Amino acid sequence: MHYSRVYTDQHGESHGEDIAVEMSLTEFAPPAPPVDLSSAIPSTSLLFLSFPVGWDGPLHPAPRRQFAFVLAGEMEGATSDGEVRRSGPGSVFLLEDTWGKGHISRNVGNEPALLAIVQLPD
Repeated sequence: MHYSRVYTDQHGESHGEDIAVEMSLTEFAPPAPPVDLSSAIPSTSLLFLSFPVGWDGPLHPAPRRQFAFVLAGEMEGATSDGEVRRSGPGSVFLLEDTWGKGHISRNVGNEPALLAIVQLPD
């Protein structure tokens, strides 16, 4: 499994990178068979967010460190260095660009984009 990370460098520019998640075979819910499981990541809250068709947000920093899980629709994000990524259902990204120029977000699909947001401790 992997997710995309958006972060800010020391000059305030945002960038993206792919992060691989390490998983190991674990008995998670016995007596069910073992499953591949990652380490736990502490979180503080869960939110659901819907972007209407045509929504287009200019450069902005993330309000806090948070994971975003695309549940429906199609989003496009661009970092201030010009990299553009599309995210559809099943995509996961970590937003850590809480200062600097930030990123652009837009709904590029023909339906509202529904995301689950998991906010992380400061």
